[in-house]
Amino acid sequence: MRAQSSAIAPSRIAVGAAGTDPGGRSFGTVQAALGVVAFSLTFPATAWGLEGFGPWSLIAVRSILAGAVAGACLLALRVAPPERRHWLGLAVVGAGVVLGFPLLTTLALQTSTTAHAAVVVGLLPLTTALLSALRIGTRPSRTFWIAALAGAAAVIAFTVQQSGGALTSADAYLFAALLVCAAGYTEGGRLARVMPGWQVIGWALVLCLPVTVPMAAVALSYEPVQLTAHSVTGLLWVAIGSQFLGLVVWYRGMAAIGIPKASQLQLAQPLLTLVWSVLLLGEHLTVAAPLTAAAVLVCIAVTQRARG
Repeated sequence: MRAQSSAIAPSRIAVGAAGTDPGGRSFGTVQAALGVVAFSLTFPATAWGLEGFGPWSLIAVRSILAGAVAGACLLALRVAPPERRHWLGLAVVGAGVVLGFPLLTTLALQTSTTAHAAVVVGLLPLTTALLSALRIGTRPSRTFWIAALAGAAAVIAFTVQQSGGALTSADAYLFAALLVCAAGYTEGGRLARVMPGWQVIGWALVLCLPVTVPMAAVALSYEPVQLTAHSVTGLLWVAIGSQFLGLVVWYRGMAAIGIPKASQLQLAQPLLTLVWSVLLLGEHLTVAAPLTAAAVLVCIAVTQRARG
């Protein structure tokens, strides 16, 4: 009975996305924004985690911890397994969000600063909106696209300025991460309309355990581990904060306000990450940061008002 009652929530939230429930739409925006805040800490936390773990070990262990928490929640609430027709979509979420994006960005952060990685991944909102249009058939307005492209242009300009006009070798990982993550977000947002958002990421994490468990066993046997306050804190955050709790509220938010609009909230994520990079990692910002922040916030305001 619990699984059946919880499945009612997405349908109510989806009403808000259609515009007939302003309160639900506003709450969905708040949830999506909380997801963005959680994600903005991912790169600094990953940098901390890399102080004590190898890249493959960090990815595998974080996924196992998140999968264990998700599995415990699913068991405790006696949630019935998803219908067979949803498993392919969950596999896409797992491949893109649970495995692909964390692995590719972690490999990139071995040679890239968190600031550089953050602004490159700032293109994720536009990538997600494009894949959403192709996969789900969403048709945002012209105003929406103009604002989204303007925000992406601001992010690209900031990226080029930060890197001195030359792209690093880590950019190949980052651009690949954009594609796989956008695919996972799009599929997860679609599934969150027919099942609770936390179950979407929960089942995706559990589905990846047969891959991440042997991956951890192999990686830990080759990569040395040094447990420090930073490495443990970073690991716990990327596992519980970013990969589970953050994705729970993020998918619920996407189901409420729609994938394109939710994705544009992520235009603020690179700037938030830059703030965390200064506070937690001691990195330095240039004068371009506040200018880009202002441009990005304007674009967010326009996209949130534009009607799709």
